[in-house]
Amino acid sequence: MGRLDLEFYKGKRVFVTGHTGFKGSWLCRILAGAGAIVTGYSLAPPTQPNLFSLAGLEGRMTSVTGDIRDLTALSAAFQEARPDIVLHLAAQPIVRESYRDPRYTYETNVMGTVNILECVRRSGHVKSFLNVTTDKVYKNREWVWGYREDDPLDGYDPYSNSKSCSELVTHSYKNSFFADGRTAVSTVRAGNVIGGGDFARDRIIPDCVRSVMTGRPMVVRNPRSVRPYEHVLEPVTVYLMVAARQCEEPSLAGWYNIGPDETGCVSTGKLVDLFQAQWGDGFSWVSQAEPNAPHEDNFLKLDCSKLRSVFGWKPRWDIEQAVRKTAEWTRVWLSGGDIPAEMDRQIAEYLEADD
Repeated sequence: MGRLDLEFYKGKRVFVTGHTGFKGSWLCRILAGAGAIVTGYSLAPPTQPNLFSLAGLEGRMTSVTGDIRDLTALSAAFQEARPDIVLHLAAQPIVRESYRDPRYTYETNVMGTVNILECVRRSGHVKSFLNVTTDKVYKNREWVWGYREDDPLDGYDPYSNSKSCSELVTHSYKNSFFADGRTAVSTVRAGNVIGGGDFARDRIIPDCVRSVMTGRPMVVRNPRSVRPYEHVLEPVTVYLMVAARQCEEPSLAGWYNIGPDETGCVSTGKLVDLFQAQWGDGFSWVSQAEPNAPHEDNFLKLDCSKLRSVFGWKPRWDIEQAVRKTAEWTRVWLSGGDIPAEMDRQIAEYLEADD
């Protein structure tokens, strides 16, 4: 299967936007362990508690607090870092939050992409750029087969649509400014991620954990909605693999879906049942529809055959393993255990599954 060669990153200068988020924290833990010279640019961690503060990254990377909408501040951090590789994760990532504040969502997700691409365009030294978007960029027809990379981009809600726009911005910059091959440019569209350390609002597994902590039953708004769920280490390692491989072979740059196999496309109710099975006593849930709830897609699935064909990739952890690892991490955290060690343990176990 597609291998991630972490030796590639030793000594490489890597610039990560959105590094204080859930995926960004796992990504930076891997990069720091690989010996990369990492600079992160992001707002302060979006939740309290937050994974970035728990992940033991202080002193192992440069962390710059800044707004992706602020081109002047972003440019200053970028010029200081002089990166070889840029991984763009900064975003307003919550669908329901995008209904509450669509302007901020578009400013962050669209103009933030423009700003980081401007930094890359002006620099002359970036060899590889990766824009992390979402499975929700596609025009959702509620059909039962997976969306492919050449299907129309037209997300419904402000979050999904802003990410569709971010894809189009990236395509334009690639064609207009990087057609000479000096910088390899890709986007990766990931499914719904779960894993230890996600404390965001309006996400299923974090709501499960909050239910455990409060002792109250979890309320599930729509247990029948189906999503492609995967452990956070699946997309994060793909980001690193694509960014590295296209740096060496620019012809590999393109647009890639990353998601689970058929067994990982499950309903919200099934996901919560899996968490309950892993957690045991102390967790329960009820279904309760929310009146006047904003629109959210009911069925979403990705076709990841392109990633499989080009890179020889396939998922390493099925949905049961993904939920089990999330529960294991959560137990360590709730018991006051060593979170950096638990992250490293799970990263090593995940990478060994490739052997």
